[in-house]
Amino acid sequence: MSPVKSPIYLDYHATTPMEDRVVESMLPYFSTRFGNAASRSHSYGWQAAEAVDIARRQVGELLQVDDRNITFTSGATEGLNFLLKGTAESLQKKGKHIITIATEHHAVLDTLDWLKTKGFEITTLPVNRDGRIDFDLLQQSIRKDTLFISAMWANNETGVIHEMATIGRLCANAGIPLICDATQAVGKIKVSPVEVGIDMMVFSGHKIYGPKGIGAVYINPHLKFKPTALIHGGGHENGLRSGTLNVPAIVGLGTACQIIHERLLEDEQRISDLRDYFEIKVLAALEETEINGNREHRLPTVSNLCVRYVDSQSVMTKFRTKLAISSGSACSSADPSPSHVLLAMGLTENEAKGSFRFSFGRPTTQKEVDEAATIFIDAVKEYRSQSPAWGMHLKGIDVDSLDLR
Repeated sequence: MSPVKSPIYLDYHATTPMEDRVVESMLPYFSTRFGNAASRSHSYGWQAAEAVDIARRQVGELLQVDDRNITFTSGATEGLNFLLKGTAESLQKKGKHIITIATEHHAVLDTLDWLKTKGFEITTLPVNRDGRIDFDLLQQSIRKDTLFISAMWANNETGVIHEMATIGRLCANAGIPLICDATQAVGKIKVSPVEVGIDMMVFSGHKIYGPKGIGAVYINPHLKFKPTALIHGGGHENGLRSGTLNVPAIVGLGTACQIIHERLLEDEQRISDLRDYFEIKVLAALEETEINGNREHRLPTVSNLCVRYVDSQSVMTKFRTKLAISSGSACSSADPSPSHVLLAMGLTENEAKGSFRFSFGRPTTQKEVDEAATIFIDAVKEYRSQSPAWGMHLKGIDVDSLDLR
């Protein structure tokens, strides 16, 4: 009996498989080098502490920052909760105003919603159809009581890249810190927080071929304050994040960062070429289909396509055993509501519900891209052949305001 073939995986923005080198680097710290990095009285603890120090340096080298300013967390969600809540608490004597962007990840938006219940005022900046902000509006939104701005480097659904250097300059001129969710940017493009004026930044290991459950935070040492700790009990990580360090995962994160440092440009070009090839093939075959977001300022790893007169969830049921993609963020894929990112960009509810995210990774091959394009095109055509809305569209009837799917 032949083994069941796994679906082609094009959902690398949701998570990535661990590199073999990453797994190999972690294994000893589960068994022979199992020590607690906080145990300073014997060699088991010394070995673990040294491994953490090496990993911290590897993270620092990738981000081009002093590794003493890196704090390990369980991932970007924890990191964002720590920075947003901790900064708000530390600076609340100055005021209670915070600025963010409508297309941020829910790890930011939901945390800021929680801060709103504590009396903080949130200004959420809109984006244009390309998914980018108006810098004049950003500048006008900054007030004397503004505590900080929270802006992601690159969007997880569309890949749209914000001009972080411009945002950084506006923050520096206003004397307020910039907090950045760089979860999708790290490992896909060059990320240097110091170079662009980011004061605090987070990312996760599982988006860069490292382990799940580990992430890191960078904090500018020149800030006049420190975010209040979110987790207490032991004073680990210079008192910023208590808890026994997850040494195997930290080692894996360091190794993943080292691999990126070695091959970022090579990966960026190869994956971008595959993405562009996929889009050319799909756009040539499917009418009423376009790319969501800015084509020029986006990550090389993602293609978010709006296919009109289809429902993405229904189309995906036709190829779930053959092709693994998503219709939005992995964190909200169980929610049938249309993507808040796409709605913020001005797509109608129907257009948002007819959008698909294809994200490409280091293991993606040309053969997989060809097969995926064919599977997707066939599924859309099959769906449309049975769709009353598509049939009416072909007859020239305006059905944009109807939901006949």
